[in-house]
Amino acid sequence: MRVLILGGTIDASQLAIQASAIPGIEVIVSLAGRTRQPAKINVETRIGGFGGTSGLVTYLQDNAIALLIDATHPYAAQISFKAVEAAKICGIPHLMLVRPEWQPTQEDRWIEVDDLKAATNLLPGLAKRVFLTIGRQELAVFADLEDIWFLMRAIDPPEANTPIPKGQLLLQRGPFSLADERKLLQQYQIEAIVSKNSGGEATYAKIIAARELNLPVVMVKRPVMPSGTRVTDVENALGWLNNLKNS
Repeated sequence: MRVLILGGTIDASQLAIQASAIPGIEVIVSLAGRTRQPAKINVETRIGGFGGTSGLVTYLQDNAIALLIDATHPYAAQISFKAVEAAKICGIPHLMLVRPEWQPTQEDRWIEVDDLKAATNLLPGLAKRVFLTIGRQELAVFADLEDIWFLMRAIDPPEANTPIPKGQLLLQRGPFSLADERKLLQQYQIEAIVSKNSGGEATYAKIIAARELNLPVVMVKRPVMPSGTRVTDVENALGWLNNLKNS
């Protein structure tokens, strides 16, 4: 039984490794190619887009894919909608593995916004030194905020000639420890954080550090996701896979 996992997250990698060890299961992982040096796993991997829903349908049919699992980033809503449609057209089971959202505690100082543009409107009255943890793809949204200094963290540098905000770019890959995140915020005298609500443990330490230091966090809400069969962790995704394999 051939399974295609739409990946790009730690959960996707863990799922691919464990699913590939199940007898009778062949796993292919698809990465969008946004990260130039993705973490390597010993599972067959393809890199690049499909060319829309029709391209994904063609790939599923040409490669005799029996099951489709969407384990992409919670903010990659576009591919998630395409996956639902492609699976429906091909008549194959489809699962979404979506991490639970982080939830604020009473000690957190979250300011939730609908999108990054709303974050740019909010920042000028909030802080002068901001930790921007949204990846490299959308740094340009903040480039016009000339009165704010940004500490920006990403796995890869932005594309050449991409406008980026004034500040410093750190190229690092998580997970990050609480001690390191606390030290980072203090070292750069950060006054506020901008983050997406990615969920998971790999980057949650920055949220805890902000809580301890009483810093505001501008939290960008998740986009609307398609409806369908959904699990929140690798264990339940493996259970779904095994149930279909044995049915």
